[in-house]
Amino acid sequence: MQTYKGEQGSLEAPVRRGPSLMQTIAAVDAPGRAGTGLTARLAALGVPAEALAEAQALARANGAGMADILVQKRLIPEEKLLAALGAECGIPFWKELPTDHINTGFTSLVSIGYLKKQKIVPLETPEGFVVAIHDPANFQAVDDLCRLLGRRERPVVLATQEEILAAINLAYDLSRSTAKEFFQEMNEESTDSLISEIEETGDLLDETSDAPIIKLVNLLLSGAIKDRASDIHIEPYQSAMKVRYRIDGILYDILSLPRKIYSPLVSRVKVMAKLNIAEKRLPQDGRIEIKIADRSVDIRVSTIPTAFGERVVLRLLDKTASILMLSDLGMDDRKIGLFESLIKSPYGIILVTGPTGSGKTTTLYAALSSINSAEVNIITIEDPIEYQIDGIGQIQVNPKIDLTFAQGLRSIVRQDPDVILVGEIRDRETAEIAIQSSLTGHLVFSTLHTNDAASAVTRLIDMGIEPFLVTSSVIAIIAQRLVRVLCPKCKEAYIPDDESLANLGVDKRHLENHVLYKKQGCAACMNTGYRGRTAIFEILVLDDPIKRLILKTSDSNQIADEAMKRGMTNLLADGAQKVLAGITTIEEVFRVTRIIKRETDLEA
Repeated sequence: MQTYKGEQGSLEAPVRRGPSLMQTIAAVDAPGRAGTGLTARLAALGVPAEALAEAQALARANGAGMADILVQKRLIPEEKLLAALGAECGIPFWKELPTDHINTGFTSLVSIGYLKKQKIVPLETPEGFVVAIHDPANFQAVDDLCRLLGRRERPVVLATQEEILAAINLAYDLSRSTAKEFFQEMNEESTDSLISEIEETGDLLDETSDAPIIKLVNLLLSGAIKDRASDIHIEPYQSAMKVRYRIDGILYDILSLPRKIYSPLVSRVKVMAKLNIAEKRLPQDGRIEIKIADRSVDIRVSTIPTAFGERVVLRLLDKTASILMLSDLGMDDRKIGLFESLIKSPYGIILVTGPTGSGKTTTLYAALSSINSAEVNIITIEDPIEYQIDGIGQIQVNPKIDLTFAQGLRSIVRQDPDVILVGEIRDRETAEIAIQSSLTGHLVFSTLHTNDAASAVTRLIDMGIEPFLVTSSVIAIIAQRLVRVLCPKCKEAYIPDDESLANLGVDKRHLENHVLYKKQGCAACMNTGYRGRTAIFEILVLDDPIKRLILKTSDSNQIADEAMKRGMTNLLADGAQKVLAGITTIEEVFRVTRIIKRETDLEA
C-alpha cells in the first residue's frame, strides 16, 4: 500500500489501480465488440476518415482499442475524446470546472500529491457536490476520497487533465496562509527556536515541514509568485527587518519582522541558493530552482553586506512563462511592421536600450522567436538565460572561468552563426567584437543601458568606438520603457487638466474621440489601480541623413531632433497614444519618461 498523508488525515491507495484511461477506451471500443458507438461519435466529431481507417487497421493488427491509438497519435483533441467517452459511458463532460468559489476544506484532509496522481478533485458547485475525474475507470480512488470526506454520494464528471490540475493547484494555493498571517500565529516561544533542520523542498504547495523558518520562506516565495512579483527584497535595519515585493515595477512593503528573525531567514535562503552561510562580509550570488503548483521558477539570489547585515534580493524568473510574440509587446501596427523588416536584415546591429527592468530581454526574445527556423543558426550569450528557446544555442556567462561576453562572442563567431544575441554590451572590447561580427555578415542583437535611442550612439562613441564604425554597423536602435496597465475592473474615466495634456503633447480637441482613465484600486489589483505592464517604444533607424549627422556630431539631442523630423515617435509620444487608448495613465507615462508632475495636477 502507498499512503498519502494530509495534515489531519490520510488516504491509502494501492500502488496499482484499475484500468487506465487508455484501457477504458479500449474496452469501450475493442475490436469485435458488438456496436461501434464510440467510433461513430468520433467520426461525427470530425476525426478524418483516413485517421479512423488507419486506427482501425492498427487495432485489428495488434488488438488495441481504436480510440487508444487515436490518443497516442494525437489525432483527436483530449476534449473531444472525453466528450465522446462521457457520452458513451453516461458521464457528463465539463469543459470548464467551476472554481470561482472553490471550497478548500478538503485540503487539510488529503495531500496535493494524491489528487494529482489520481487526477481527481472534489468540488462544491451550485448543483451540489461532484468529483471531477480524468479516468472514468478510476472508481476506487473516487470511493476512497468520498469516504474520507464523509460523503455517501459519488457524483462524478469528466474533465481534462489541465482543468483538474488547475483546480487542485488553486484550492491548495487559496488554503495557504500568507507569510504575514503565519508570523502573527506564531507565539513568542516559536520565534526563539526558528533554526531547525533544513531539507530540500519539492512542490511548495505540498511542503509539510514543521520548521517555522522553512514555512516562512516558502510562504514568502509562494506569496511573491501569487502576487506576480518580479523581486523579493529582504532588508535588515537596526531593530527590525523588512520584506518588500516588486510588483509591476514598483516596490511594496509586505512584511515587517523582528530583528531576531533576520539571521535564520537569511541562512535558510543562502542554504537553498548553495551560498556560504559563514561568509557575511562579501557579496555573493546564487540560484534556486523551485516548483510551485504547475510552475517552475528560477530564482537568482544576490547578497551584499550593509551596516546592519546582509541585504538579500531574489529575482524570480518563471521558466514556464511563454515567450511573447511581436504583437504582444505593445507596438502599434506601424512599429511592428518596421521592427519585422529590421530583424530580417541579413547583417548589422540592432540595439535595444533602457534602464534595468525595462523589458529589453523580452523584446529580444520575441524578435528571436519570430525569426527562429531550421534555416537560421541562432546563438546567444546571456547573463542569465531567462528563457529557454528550442532550436537556439544559448550560452551562460561565467566570469569565474573567464567566460565573459567578449570571450563568448569570440567563440560564437567560429560556430557559423547567422544571428547572434549578446546579452549586454558592457565594455569597448565587447562592442568592438560585436561590430566586427556585424561587418562580416552576421545579424547581431544586443542591449545597452541608456536613457533613449539617440543616447546609445553617444554611449558607443564614449566607449571608444569610431563614429564611422557605428554608422557602418548599427542599423537601428530601439528604446523602451514599461508602463503599468490600468486595472480593467476599477479604472475610472475623467477629464485631465490642460497643463497635464500640454506636457503630454496632446491637444484637448483629441479628447472628443477618446476617453481617458485614472486609477482607482480594487481587490483584483491589490488596490494599486494597475494590473500588468506594457511597453512604450521609440525606434531610431539609422538611415543616410542620420548617419551623416552622426559622423559630424555625437550630440544625442541633435540626433533625436533629426530623427523626429524624419518620423520617429519618441517615448513620450508613444506613451500619449497609449493614454488616449485607455491603456495607461498620464502619471505612468510621466513616471517612466522622467517628467515629474504633482499628484494634484495629475488627478485633477
